[in-house]
Amino acid sequence: MEKLMNANVVVSQIVVLFLIIVFGFFARKRNIISGDMTKKLSELILQVTQPLLIITSFNFELSKEMLRNVGLIFLLSMGIHVFSMVVSQILYLGYPDNVKNVLKYVTVFSNCGFMGFPVLESILGNIGIFYGSIYVIPFNMLTLSYGVAVFAGKSDKDTLKKILFHPVIISVVVGMILFLLQLKLPAPLYKAASMVGSMTSPLSMLIVGAVLANMPIKKMFVGLPLYYGSVVRLILLPVLVMGALRCFALPDDILRTCVILTAMPAAVNTVIFAEKYGGDAELASRFVGISTILSTVTIPLVMLVI
Repeated sequence: MEKLMNANVVVSQIVVLFLIIVFGFFARKRNIISGDMTKKLSELILQVTQPLLIITSFNFELSKEMLRNVGLIFLLSMGIHVFSMVVSQILYLGYPDNVKNVLKYVTVFSNCGFMGFPVLESILGNIGIFYGSIYVIPFNMLTLSYGVAVFAGKSDKDTLKKILFHPVIISVVVGMILFLLQLKLPAPLYKAASMVGSMTSPLSMLIVGAVLANMPIKKMFVGLPLYYGSVVRLILLPVLVMGALRCFALPDDILRTCVILTAMPAAVNTVIFAEKYGGDAELASRFVGISTILSTVTIPLVMLVI
């Protein structure tokens, strides 16, 4: 009975997030959210709301267990991303380079920030954001190095600088300092930061809906590689990761965090990187669209399994 109630809670939370995506879709179709506004809202999330959400999520009592879990999440995230790279090298050998590069990128990099954080927050609460903010450190490091190399054939020369000054990395560093020194923000500042940070989830889902609304419906669903890559991204990888992690005595919240973020659809920045570094931006946008739509079904299924 308890498991059934938990499953209902999970499905209910995913439905809520899906409905916000629908609101964003129709807001873009009616031009309430314009193309320029989508970019500005993305910047608002990246530069303001998500960093504040991360910083306030570090408001926990310091303990050896929490420190161990921080290191564990970081290592697991790095391992999952490296494992995904290996998988992507094996599965797409027969495809032309323009298709293969997009497939490799979407296999390694999930939408663990924009879509992953709202799902984590709705299911695990603040501890989910805390662990998620550690998980995305390897994501950002590898996106700016391996991710660029997938499309450009070489890493960006300013990679290290971009990693160190990335808003998410800076906010994690600030949060860790507060956490390790057990410093508490003044109550008004904490409440203001928490309120602004809580905007991340609805804004992220609205943007996902607006991005989907920009894609031509007829062309979006054409092409076998789209579905092959989506099945790998949404089903195969989460199942493999879940099977591997179950071999270890991991805390439930850490296991769930890793599997949930692995089960996210293709990263939204797939399109940005493909366009910037000479990849197939149209195919990338269709991957983001298809995998996001399919994830509204696959995420609840993965959650029910774990």
